[in-house]
Amino acid sequence: MSQAGQGRRISLTAMRAIAVLCLLLWWPMPGCAQARIDLDHDWRFRTDAADAGVRAGWADATPPDTRAIDVPHTWNIGRDDDYEGVAWYFKRFVIPASLLSSHIELHFGATFYRSRVWVNGVEVGGHEGGHTAYGFDVGPRLHAGENRIAVRLDNRPGMATIPGYAMRQAASGNVWYDWWHYGGIVRDVWLTAHDQALIRRQRIATRLGGGAADIDTQVFVENVDRNDGRYRVTARIIDPDGKTVAQAQADIDARAGQSASVALHANLPHPQLWNIGDGRLYQWVTELQAADGTVLDSRSDTFGVRDIAIRDRRLYVNGKPVRLSGLTRHEDSPWEGLAESVGTIRRDWLDIAALHTTLTRPVHYPQNDAVLDFADRHGILLVPEIPVWQFSEAQLKSPKLLALAQDMMREMIEQDGNHASIFAWSVCNESDASTPGGRAYVDAMASLIRRIDPGRYVTFADADISIRPWKDAPVMHDVDFIMANAYFGSWSGGGGDVEGWLDFMDRAYPDKMVIISEFGYPGVFSPDAASADKARSENLVQQMDAFQRRSFIGGVIFWTYQDYKSHRNLWPGQTEGYVDHGVVDENRQRRPSYFVYEARNRPLSVTTQWRVDKDGLRGFQATVSGYASTHLPSYPMQGYVAHWRAMDDRGHELAHGEKPLVDLAQPVRFEGAWQAAGKDAAVHLMVDVISPEGVRAGGVTSDYHPLNIGSAHFLPDGNKQP
Repeated sequence: MSQAGQGRRISLTAMRAIAVLCLLLWWPMPGCAQARIDLDHDWRFRTDAADAGVRAGWADATPPDTRAIDVPHTWNIGRDDDYEGVAWYFKRFVIPASLLSSHIELHFGATFYRSRVWVNGVEVGGHEGGHTAYGFDVGPRLHAGENRIAVRLDNRPGMATIPGYAMRQAASGNVWYDWWHYGGIVRDVWLTAHDQALIRRQRIATRLGGGAADIDTQVFVENVDRNDGRYRVTARIIDPDGKTVAQAQADIDARAGQSASVALHANLPHPQLWNIGDGRLYQWVTELQAADGTVLDSRSDTFGVRDIAIRDRRLYVNGKPVRLSGLTRHEDSPWEGLAESVGTIRRDWLDIAALHTTLTRPVHYPQNDAVLDFADRHGILLVPEIPVWQFSEAQLKSPKLLALAQDMMREMIEQDGNHASIFAWSVCNESDASTPGGRAYVDAMASLIRRIDPGRYVTFADADISIRPWKDAPVMHDVDFIMANAYFGSWSGGGGDVEGWLDFMDRAYPDKMVIISEFGYPGVFSPDAASADKARSENLVQQMDAFQRRSFIGGVIFWTYQDYKSHRNLWPGQTEGYVDHGVVDENRQRRPSYFVYEARNRPLSVTTQWRVDKDGLRGFQATVSGYASTHLPSYPMQGYVAHWRAMDDRGHELAHGEKPLVDLAQPVRFEGAWQAAGKDAAVHLMVDVISPEGVRAGGVTSDYHPLNIGSAHFLPDGNKQP
């Protein structure tokens, strides 16, 4: 069963046993009322190159030569760096007898790639796919006292695995997919305990109109009891300021061991809108109650009230046209690989936000909840994707692969579908989608998505579209907008060829908005890293300027934020290493292209003038301007704040202040002043503009030198961009 990773679960009737588990499992739970029991610590691990573990009885008894680890964990760092094959994880834990009357499930946030799971020597199930959550009912297999989990994982790709062999590359002799095969238990593991019934998930949909918002939620309930049940579902909406602003309730019947769903509705008269760079989030909190009023379960999901539309080849957010930009990022680092900690994720995404990212794919596979939560809270639009990369028509035509792709997409949508940041889903990348078999695959996937998530757009990322000879591909007319991987200056042709290609796109798809889903400069096209980054800087500016001139380009996504590990696209002579493609390297050290990218993607400009009189420098005037909707990037900016600080030549502060920028649809001017520091004083001025989410959107530093400035009342200062 697929488990959504977002909600918080509370089963108050299970408190009698969980109080014991708080001590036995060393898991800190406030009040010991939450029925999620952490199993991340004290695992044992070993590889199994001969795949002998099942025959040797490892499901029943831990073998020798294991090593202690915690999860999340990947074995593809260190001594097993390039190991492909089978490996095992083992865990012992204690269950008190009082908990055995509850419904107990074992959950995995993600395991890469194919799993088989045993509890106390009995196989309870398995899962294929490396990036979505799943779980099993393990209550019947548990007993009082010590219990044991064994997990067999296999990270080997094949013709029908996703990701799998890139058979479009068969002629090259290298069919690796273009990122590392990080096998392991790569996200959290936990137990849940419930009595009678639980909330499996909830699907939240919002609709704006007439200054109000209608919120419709489908709550999916599962009766885990031996008896039929009648339950009450109550819900409340909490606004971004923490106030309860709406409530709803309904009754639901569910037969023993069966699932049921109920619809709830609420209306918000004057909602706070989720916007680009301003991620205002509501909470939908649902309680499931027994007939006697006992709370059986509770779940909380965040959502945003916003309207995203594509009209006349333009992208609109809340009725305003936007043109957005951003970078992709692999879940990859030398210290954690795919098994990322929240700290690594937050550190990287804060840096990506500082690069003014408002749109990204974000990469080829479903993301960690921490990534999606960050995008929600910082107003970043996402197009998540499943890892169907460089697949041939034969692979796309395979019924087995289609079924697996649909399972992955369904799991991703059920797990992540309430995130405000997601506005579209992508079904593949750089595959044979323009063939008849490929088009059938895209159409089948689109049909599934439109059935289970009708409020979002469907697309895929294509590279053939930018390779000569350019020709119309019928499949492009089947999706809601086109995503094109366009590497002019390397794989797609010369940098100047982008202009002719954009002319072709305008003619061939006159009704389609286009998002450049990848562009950038791969290091292998230059002799060394330094010259590659110089070319990368020049290429990104030249390409963005070309994209900016075409209004049907709704957004651009740079490949990539950081270098990532791969067997492909490496310097000559290398068979594994880090792909030189990022504005930072694998250790997050910034290259010169980082600063070029940051400057080119600022969403606003800041200029200052000095205010001078006969007694010397008195202050300044600043102008903050957002860009017109023709600029790339451009989007409405409300609620920003300008902070300024003036210092003398000895580093002493003269004055500081701030100016609220209510709406940058028009330029905003403000002044700052201080007591004259003397006719000969030099002054250093810093002005920074901060978004509602605390991200620096732009600014300037200016230096006043009295010997060079003269005595005019207002003079331009020749601003230096930091």
